Amino acid sequence: MSASRSLPALLDTWQSWAAAVRGISAHTLTAYRGDMQQFLAFLQGHEGRAPSVRTLLRLELRDFRAWMAQRAESGYDSASTARALSAVKHFYRYLEKQKLGANVAVHHLRSPKRKAALPRAVDEPQSHEAVSRIADLQEKPWVGLRDAALLSLLYGSGLRIGEALSLSRRAVEGAETLVVTGKGNKQRAVPVLPVVREAVAAYLAACPHAIGPDDPLFIGEKGHPLQPAVFSRQVRRLRLLAGLPESATPHAFRHSFATHLLSHGADLRSIQELLGHASLSTTQRYTAVDRDRLLSAYRAAHPRA
Repeated sequence: MSASRSLPALLDTWQSWAAAVRGISAHTLTAYRGDMQQFLAFLQGHEGRAPSVRTLLRLELRDFRAWMAQRAESGYDSASTARALSAVKHFYRYLEKQKLGANVAVHHLRSPKRKAALPRAVDEPQSHEAVSRIADLQEKPWVGLRDAALLSLLYGSGLRIGEALSLSRRAVEGAETLVVTGKGNKQRAVPVLPVVREAVAAYLAACPHAIGPDDPLFIGEKGHPLQPAVFSRQVRRLRLLAGLPESATPHAFRHSFATHLLSHGADLRSIQELLGHASLSTTQRYTAVDRDRLLSAYRAAHPRA
């Protein structure tokens, strides 16, 4: 391969390679693509001309630091810049794999320190109300039952929305345990509560479309696989109906699953396994959430608080 290959073409092949070989999710790849485009836009201003592969290969440490400084001045937070740096390094590793050349300087860059954001869970009464009321938003009863089944699965099994929407009918219908493929193609087993099985059965009984055993369980009104944005829109409407906080997103119900398990005595190792976290330190963030909840209850209830 030649270093004269156009960068737009390389970005396309890089993303295909990252998805097929490295197993990076479509959501992450979309973010990486945006980060690389911002990096290349910076280089065009920095260099005074459109960057090429040769431009990337001759950049020095000070050039990369100038890019990171420019992001800081533009208001990007440390978490966003850390992800952007990860995208840039990932692209440089791809160039090396393709024998297009290497740049040692980029690998000496350190990510900016990030303040770990605490998970934002929905409290228990509101979580229960959300599951019971989301079906009220839909004019077609079967679509409401679908939304109720999906939200029950997110909250009852701690799934990410992408994980839930990738499940087939065969994997979920009547199952007491699900085998879920999460980030990095890592598999984990999660339980399915009886109330969740009942919600899924009610949805399937009412659904007018034929869903085969290996078809996606959750489908849209026209029978195509349900898209995350469609369900996210329903959750936004649910926030208004049920008076939920702005932080109540589909992913917040995964946080709620973990936080409520912890508050009822589940141990961190078990929660780590259920969520599919590679590191226990990621799961330990929930202890801070639960501590805040306990302190809030203490201050509200203790006569001398």
